[in-house]
Formats: sequence, C-alpha cells, structure tokens
Amino acid sequence: MQKRWLKPLVFIVCLLPLIILGWQLYTGQLGANPIDEVADSTGEWSLRFLLITLMATPLKRLFGWAWAIRVRRMLGLYAFFYAGLHLFTYLWLDQFFDWGEIWLDILERPFITVGMLAFVLLLPLAITSNKFMVRRMRRSWKQLHQLAYVIPALGVLHFWWLVKADVLEPLVYGVALVLLLGSRISAGIAVKNATREGCAP
Repeated sequence: MQKRWLKPLVFIVCLLPLIILGWQLYTGQLGANPIDEVADSTGEWSLRFLLITLMATPLKRLFGWAWAIRVRRMLGLYAFFYAGLHLFTYLWLDQFFDWGEIWLDILERPFITVGMLAFVLLLPLAITSNKFMVRRMRRSWKQLHQLAYVIPALGVLHFWWLVKADVLEPLVYGVALVLLLGSRISAGIAVKNATREGCAP
C-alpha cells in the first residue's frame, strides 16, 4: 500500500507550491510586483527541490528510508519543472522574448549568466532521467549525473548575486549544500576505507 500511494502523494505535494502561487496570483496577494514574486518563488522552489533530491541518499543511509530513493527522480524532475517556470517567467513576463536584451543580460549580468548555465546543465539531466536512458548510457549516465552536485552550487551563487546585500537566505541554502556534499564525500571515503580493509591480507 505504501509503495502504491507514495509517488502519487509526493507528486501532489510537489505541486502544492505552484497551486498556492497560482491562487495568490489570482487573488492579488503577490503585492505591487507579482512578476518578481512569481520569478523569485519558482526559482527558490527549484533550488529547494535540487537540495531535497540530494538528501535522498543520506536519508537512506542514515535512517534506512528506501522510499527516498524511489522518489528521487521525481524530485529532480520537479526541480527542472520549477527551474523551467522560473526561466519562462524571465523570458516572457520580464523580457517579452526580446532575444537581443536577453543576450545582453546573459553577457553583462553575472547572476543571469550563472542562472542560464545552471539551467543548461540541468536540461540533459532531465532528458536522461528515464530508465531507457539509464540502460542506454550505462556508466556515462552516472558521470553525467554528477552534475547534480554542481547545479545546486550554481543555483546558490545565482541567488546570492541576485539578492546582493540580503544574503541570509542564499547563505542558508549554501550551508545546506555544503553539509549534503560533505555527507557524500565522507560516505565515499568510508566506502574506500572499507574496501581497502577488505582487500588487506
């Protein structure tokens, strides 16, 4: 029963931020600049889902929560989904698809440059997230998906440079990312040490 309802439940929960945002937009609760609020909210939720996705393996290792691994791909796709909404809001509602201005933004504004790079790197991860691509790419799939550790760092940097002075929130995300990466590194070191000990005469 748990396996049957797990993914539908997670799917609905992951949609809640968008539903709430849509309701706030419809009822005029987003203040004087709703476009900025939509862009900020979708961008932050993309970063949150990236970090939540990285939590799956530590949760299984520390608490034995195998269900976290089962929904990891869905969480990663939601990160891409919200990143796509974030980008689309910028392209459409902020720049009105003025590609000349968009290109100048990419060249002249570092936080836009980093944000675009993060999305470009996220795109192949979303495309290759299905089981068919996992089987087809084999070892190269794992190598490609190491970008899952780089993209959140770019997201944090994008957020940091965007807010400029009020860096508390991106700092919190940055600390969370460092802890998650530290957990990954320490687990890798532990596995190598155990392998060496097992091979020792």
